[in-house]
Amino acid sequence: MPRILIADDDRALCALLAEYLRREGYEVEAVHDGEAALERLRDPARRPELLILDVMMPGRDGLETLRELRTQSHLPVIMLSARGEPVDRVVGLELGADDYLAKPCLPRELLARVRAQLRRNAPATSGTLQVGALQLQPGERRASVDGRELALTGAEFLLLQALAQRAGELVDKAALTRQALGRELERFDRSIDVHVSRLRHKLADASPRAPRIESVRGAGYVLVAGAP
Repeated sequence: MPRILIADDDRALCALLAEYLRREGYEVEAVHDGEAALERLRDPARRPELLILDVMMPGRDGLETLRELRTQSHLPVIMLSARGEPVDRVVGLELGADDYLAKPCLPRELLARVRAQLRRNAPATSGTLQVGALQLQPGERRASVDGRELALTGAEFLLLQALAQRAGELVDKAALTRQALGRELERFDRSIDVHVSRLRHKLADASPRAPRIESVRGAGYVLVAGAP
């Protein structure tokens, strides 16, 4: 059974979500602060396939926990927050969250997001994809530019793959949201824009020959091969 870790100081909510997810066939553990979450994630015998992480927790909060986690792991992360402000969503995504839900959320909606993340991070079987100096290996979820490996989250890798598969063509935000996040584009949703911003920085830092991601205002994005 896929293992899920919930980190939230609301113990009643943890119990509710854990019971719901267990009925759907998942193995679920819950902790109630950021330090406990990081400690559990360091244990290779109990490492989960996905983390559900609350923003507001005592001590080390969810954003600090995510920042620390991203220095050592690309584990899929869905963030929860009672503060559903757009700026909170953007900050979480900028720190490397794969998806974000405002609380209170329906357990069924969370389940759909969990399933989407786990599907996206299942091993792929396709061969190497090359765009100029960029090389993608979907089967291993690895990407490199001029031989320098990129440290990408699951959402970032799938977004880059979606653009690389149609390099030189416009890919609209709705298609990118479906392929990279496993869900439909929502009104006022800037998730793809934030992931693109992070990808641009990582590509530029890797090599001056890296492909560029160009925006087409109001439409989507295009991956353009860099200088030879």
